[in-house]
Amino acid sequence: MMEKRNYRKTLKFYQKLLQKEKRNKGSDVKTMLSKLKGQLEEMKSRVQFLSLVKKYLQVMYAERWGLEPCTLPVIVNIAAAPCDTLDFSPLDESSSLIFYNVNKHPGGRQKARILQAGTPLGLMAYLYSSDAFLEGYVQQFLYTFRYFCTPHDFLHFLLDRINSTLTRAHQDPTSTFTKIYRRSLCVLQAWVEDCYAVDFPRNSGLLGKLEDFISSKILPLDGSAKHLLGLLEVGMDRRAEGNPRGTDLENPREAEEDARPFNALCKRLSEDGISRKSFPWRLPRGNGLVLPPHKERPYTIAAALPKPCFLEDFYGPCAKTSEKGPYFLTEYSTHQLFSQLTLLQQELFQKCHPVHFLNSRALGVMDKSTAIPKASSSESLSAKTCSLFLPNYVQDKYLLQLLRNADDVSTWVAAEIVTSHTSKLQVNLLSKFLLIAKSCYEQRNFATAMQILSGLEHLAVRQSPAWRILPAKIAEVMEELKAVEVFLKSDSLCLMEGRRFRAQPTLPSAHLLAMHIQQLETGGFTMTNGAHRWSKLRNIAKVVSQVHAFQENPYTFSPDPKLQSYLKQRIARFSGADISTLAADSRANFHQVSSEKHSRKIQDKLRRMKATFQ
Repeated sequence: MMEKRNYRKTLKFYQKLLQKEKRNKGSDVKTMLSKLKGQLEEMKSRVQFLSLVKKYLQVMYAERWGLEPCTLPVIVNIAAAPCDTLDFSPLDESSSLIFYNVNKHPGGRQKARILQAGTPLGLMAYLYSSDAFLEGYVQQFLYTFRYFCTPHDFLHFLLDRINSTLTRAHQDPTSTFTKIYRRSLCVLQAWVEDCYAVDFPRNSGLLGKLEDFISSKILPLDGSAKHLLGLLEVGMDRRAEGNPRGTDLENPREAEEDARPFNALCKRLSEDGISRKSFPWRLPRGNGLVLPPHKERPYTIAAALPKPCFLEDFYGPCAKTSEKGPYFLTEYSTHQLFSQLTLLQQELFQKCHPVHFLNSRALGVMDKSTAIPKASSSESLSAKTCSLFLPNYVQDKYLLQLLRNADDVSTWVAAEIVTSHTSKLQVNLLSKFLLIAKSCYEQRNFATAMQILSGLEHLAVRQSPAWRILPAKIAEVMEELKAVEVFLKSDSLCLMEGRRFRAQPTLPSAHLLAMHIQQLETGGFTMTNGAHRWSKLRNIAKVVSQVHAFQENPYTFSPDPKLQSYLKQRIARFSGADISTLAADSRANFHQVSSEKHSRKIQDKLRRMKATFQ
């Protein structure tokens, strides 16, 4: 925490110097900024390293209470057994857990047991096995248990194990009772930290039951469990404020301060410090254009926009409007528009959870984005679709909000182009959106890049005459975007390849990620004996875990509230608009030839033909 506080103080000082340098432009300030920037990078690396060490120590602490496979039957039988006896009967793998053996090393004789399937009770019991935290089983279970178990059943399972071992756990620190009790608390803490927003608020009675149990049963005998109540309080505060999930949740006060990923505290070091072409993929012909550096201007259109009263509450006090229409896009550089669109998309993405992408077919999410249901029909449509979750589970529909926003951005892109009244403006807007999309995929904002591509591929936009006079190098960007789309569809884990790119800010396409999950969800989840296929659930968890991985590395562009406000207004204005109808109202969308000019050409040809016969 000391390192984080020092980093925050240094970052605030750096930002003040940056503003001073913009006003005065003194050489002394520039020298100090360069030195301070290097110090900030070192401090950031130290904090990230200490954060990883902290996570590692937490995992090692949880692994201290792991049980060997031969003792797992006690987890299943402990609730029904007397307090002074434990059942260590052999585990019936055909009905509880099914493993298969693999060689740890090629050609070696040492074999490892890999979990293949299990009953709901067996899969929950496996949470207590040694290396369950270290190998990622606990996290994978927390993402996927809703396919075979409700949160109420899972909480009942954990509280039964805690209640059965609570009195004996403090008598012998090395006993199996103690291990079961401590591991139960570790699993409970991991569940609250990772999945509070998707499980507790939407399941009535779940939160109250857990709080009452901790206060009445655990705290009188174990005061160290008080931090669990702090986790629940932080979770409620974070949900009320709409903040992303936290990372350090041991101390409630510290957790409130760190309720979002630590990297989000870095507003920016410098926009120059971000590589323009971090995404390694390229087309053979798609080298793109070198954009001229943007120069600061003392005046922008957004600064003079009047504020409408009906949009102030929705977009905030900085909301502005203008009669400029699509012309405002030409007032800003590609980098300005790309960075602010990225921050707007990131704001939505930071609020989503990996579980939101599961069982999306039941919400009406189809292969085509046009099949996303409206808010009025989402309940009736989901009722007709077979849900993969248990019937009693109340699923959060935040994914629909994420996908509707993506549709709104695509509609906005198409609407800005087709409502342009001149071919010249259409060419300028096409070029602007293509260069924005190019910047997006180069900086790994695949969400906005695919949204722009979807808008440009609308039939009314593709039929625009502006494509014929678009510069060839700009037109090549469209082919690059299509190739990027093919790349994203090719592999569900393509964005996680390479260590260097895992640590870079990334915004995946929500629709394509949901489609990858739906493909993995195809087929049966259970075997002939009723056991659930853990190999299938594990693959789903690996793909969906990308969401949290990407959320931990946010973009650090400097926000422009005025530009963001105006972008929101333009996107909201065209939300749900009929692009074909808008295109029909603009003459620039049709191939037009002046009648006088056309008749003059015919007369000239007739004169030339007449002259040849004379």
